[in-house]
Amino acid sequence: MASYTIPTATASTTGTNTKKFRVLLIPYFANSHIKPFTELAISLVAANESVEVTVAVTPANVSIVQSFLGCEHNPKPEAVKIVTYPFPTIEGIPQGVENACKAGNQDVSSRFIEGSLTEEVMRPTHEALIRAQHANAIVNDMMFIWNSPVADELSVPCVIFSVMGAFSTLAVRHLMDVVIDDINEVPEFPVPAIRIPRSEVPEFIRVNDCSYHRTMDSLQADCFGLAMNTSADLEKNYCDMYMRRGYVKRAYFLGPVALLHASCSQPPTATATAGECYIMDWLDSKPNRSVVYLSFGTIAVVKDAQLEEIALGLESSGHSFLWVVRGEWTPPRGWEERVQDRGLIIKAWAPQTAILGHPAVGAFVTQCGWNSILETVAAGVPVLTWPIFYEQFITERQVTQVLGIGERLWPDGAGLRSETYQEHELVPAKDVARALTEFMRPGGLGDAARIKVMDLAAKVRAAVVQGGSSHRDLHRLIDDLMAAAAKRI
Repeated sequence: MASYTIPTATASTTGTNTKKFRVLLIPYFANSHIKPFTELAISLVAANESVEVTVAVTPANVSIVQSFLGCEHNPKPEAVKIVTYPFPTIEGIPQGVENACKAGNQDVSSRFIEGSLTEEVMRPTHEALIRAQHANAIVNDMMFIWNSPVADELSVPCVIFSVMGAFSTLAVRHLMDVVIDDINEVPEFPVPAIRIPRSEVPEFIRVNDCSYHRTMDSLQADCFGLAMNTSADLEKNYCDMYMRRGYVKRAYFLGPVALLHASCSQPPTATATAGECYIMDWLDSKPNRSVVYLSFGTIAVVKDAQLEEIALGLESSGHSFLWVVRGEWTPPRGWEERVQDRGLIIKAWAPQTAILGHPAVGAFVTQCGWNSILETVAAGVPVLTWPIFYEQFITERQVTQVLGIGERLWPDGAGLRSETYQEHELVPAKDVARALTEFMRPGGLGDAARIKVMDLAAKVRAAVVQGGSSHRDLHRLIDDLMAAAAKRI
């Protein structure tokens, strides 16, 4: 298999500089992984001019890396190289679909994830990529468990980069060691006790199919170290647990990497697209903290019947809203006309960081993906939680019970929620409206959560500037990798 560098403005086509310390980054096939990996790549080259970084993706994902390399805080987009490798053939996945965000319905998405996490399918391609790149160090996605042994065979230090937070990652790990019951308490966690019903536990734990994740945990313990897109200032008790319990040899808490790479550079003037300008102009027309922003991430699938209930609930609430809707969906008859003065639907990619940073946004209805939680914390915006799958129900408890920066949109006991989307009951429009009204009410739950999230915002921003915990860990990571590579040579 031949790998090649894409000859574009954001991928260097010059020869390799042998004096550079070459780091290869291999993210999973999803925007929620590619984005933080690209932000980490920018941070590495900005932090140390001796570092040269290459991000490896399949051809259909190149434009995604390029879009993040072209962000406003990257002064040298050409400093990060892009290399491609072929996407494997997976039964039931159309040719050209190389990203979980493009998989479509839940069934196709499940086949995509299962196939792309099969070692027999992926390892030959990745091993050829790693051998061809001759990197001095590798930063590997936690999902690609077969790459760490390959790096070890080549005597190349390999760090696993997790795009999840410490709280949810550890909770999943600890839940694998208990017999799943109707209500489950995460064992060996600090106060407060975290309890989660069986229906909201990740499905692989419910059916006791944990071999893949146990292998992941084992490889984390054996590899050079674990880097994580979180801040010790945000998740101190859980970050400390990694080293205290001997789960990893070394741990680096680098987040939020979106802020970290911005702190490592002097941002040039950004050029917004026409769509971004329209969104910002629309927000400019709204009073401060008056808009509810809704987005359920780039992978999760929400049933059309639920989208209709959300639409009617938004209408009934009377609040202005900005709503990102994926896929093909037809609103209720006459709904768009009735809410046109106070609602904006986005069916394309949305500049979420910019939206959350706008003063008009007063609340964020989120699926509790970790990237979204980091972004809303950095922006100081409180949340209403609407988890959908995998670790999101666990992260919801971190948001509501530990950090106190938000509330559940659907109250506990109101109806069945499930990590399996077919089991998830519809959240009625009246409950959507009631939750929004209470949360946005002056002096209500939203204001209480805002005080806490703004305090956290100050802490995570302090973590990424020079002398902060994340900034120190970034430089420690580079120094440790360089020292390890020098010893192995």
